Amino acid sequence: MNIQMQGQKSNDQKLFYQFRLADRVPEDNFYRRLKGTLDLSFLKKRAAGFYGKCGQESIDIVVFFKMLLVGYLENILHDRKLIEFCSMRMDVLYFIDYDIDESLPWHSTISRTRKLFGKELFEELFNKVLEMCVEKGMVAGHTQAVDAAFVKANASLDSLEVKKAPSDSQTYVNNSFEVNDEPKSKAKNDHSNPDGNTISAKEHDLKEVERRQKQWKNNPHDTHRMGSQNYRARYLSNHTHYSPTDPDARIAVKPGKPRNLVYNSNLSVDTANHVITNIQADHADKKDSRYLQSIVENTCERLGKLGVKVENILADTGFSSGENYKKLEEMGIRAYIPAHGQYEGGRDGFTYEHEADRWKCPNNKYLTFKKIKPDPKGNYFRHYRTCRSDCKNCPLQQQCIGNQHECQLRVTIYKDYYDRTIQRVKSSNGKRMKYLRQSTVEPVFGSLINFYAMNKVKTRGIDLAHKCMLMAATAYNLKKYMKYSPRIINLMAGSVNASCNRLSEGVFNAFLSILNCLSVIWNRPLIFQSL
Repeated sequence: MNIQMQGQKSNDQKLFYQFRLADRVPEDNFYRRLKGTLDLSFLKKRAAGFYGKCGQESIDIVVFFKMLLVGYLENILHDRKLIEFCSMRMDVLYFIDYDIDESLPWHSTISRTRKLFGKELFEELFNKVLEMCVEKGMVAGHTQAVDAAFVKANASLDSLEVKKAPSDSQTYVNNSFEVNDEPKSKAKNDHSNPDGNTISAKEHDLKEVERRQKQWKNNPHDTHRMGSQNYRARYLSNHTHYSPTDPDARIAVKPGKPRNLVYNSNLSVDTANHVITNIQADHADKKDSRYLQSIVENTCERLGKLGVKVENILADTGFSSGENYKKLEEMGIRAYIPAHGQYEGGRDGFTYEHEADRWKCPNNKYLTFKKIKPDPKGNYFRHYRTCRSDCKNCPLQQQCIGNQHECQLRVTIYKDYYDRTIQRVKSSNGKRMKYLRQSTVEPVFGSLINFYAMNKVKTRGIDLAHKCMLMAATAYNLKKYMKYSPRIINLMAGSVNASCNRLSEGVFNAFLSILNCLSVIWNRPLIFQSL
């Protein structure tokens, strides 16, 4: 029988160590593989103009961007926590070229360097990773899905202040919306400019704010509240309020959720392998449709430089507008965007006669074209109207025009573009595109917000918010790049030779064409190994 003595571990600290960081990081470690894949040396030349020729040396630009990537890959929002995390991980130290006994930069250095570089440098890095994805065959390019989401800003609603009334105008309503509207937490510094803290809204917009403010004050239990029931009745609007802490942030709300100061993140994703092809930060006080043209132009410009052409754009109803449909047609792009519910393209039972440019009502009377006129929101419509005599003794008068004297109809000037897009969306291919969009861009947004530190922007200003979104999208694309492996179809030489003995060359080429069609249907490229 073997008898062993109980062991005892000594914890005496050694004075000298023989240690090599590269030997402690496994070969299959993610950051070790990423270090061998990602070359950021090109950024040094791009950033040379931001530095002088004397003074104290700053952080290495490659180290700076690598640390930012680590933060978004690990879902770390704060710079202080990022430095603490990097110091505790040997693989991360190896990735950023730091040894185990070297001191990392201060967290304030990361913040100052982020402000120093222009957004063009961050876009260079995003484009570089996108180019890597294209070269690896991850981007088909022909179909792009577009969506938008709110990202919380680094500012509080309690610090909101009321905008000043313009001194040279007397057309604005009284300041009744200022009741009980002193900021709960006064900001130390006001970073806004005169254009941002002065009322510029039209009179009818301010009257609507005044009406809603009274409704909030008189019916506190029928309105959405933030926090306790004792929260002061205040209707917050971008027409009347601004944030002195972050003037670029805007007040926005979604159904069933409280108001917040947010930025609007607009995203386009390639449907083949869910690679992000464009991301941008915009103000959240405009409709999504106002930003579609800039999203498409930026996406086409990025992919065009890489030799990829965009053919289809998929988006939800929020991006619907006649101007967008017209612009996409002029660019040669098919739009799969459902029309908005407020689309005015005629009335049920009325028939349009294109040659005469008139509408025929159910009583066979004609509404002739009168003029093109905009509504208060600036949308242009073609107005049609009947004669009074046509509607005077009409049996459908009460249900058609009520107490009016004639039948009136207005139709958007983009009706033809709407009709073509609606027909395309209702087709079988349009229904497939709808499910493709829902399964592409929406999960990508969910991943960015929950796993890539994009649930909140910890910087202030729209330029810095744009940089943060670019870095989150770059980290997302990098992770997909490292995981991607194309579908490989093995065509064994023996079987191919045997097939060629039985089939003609034309039949075999047809077989390869079918495989290529399958690659388009699957939205994933196929790689044929050597025969």
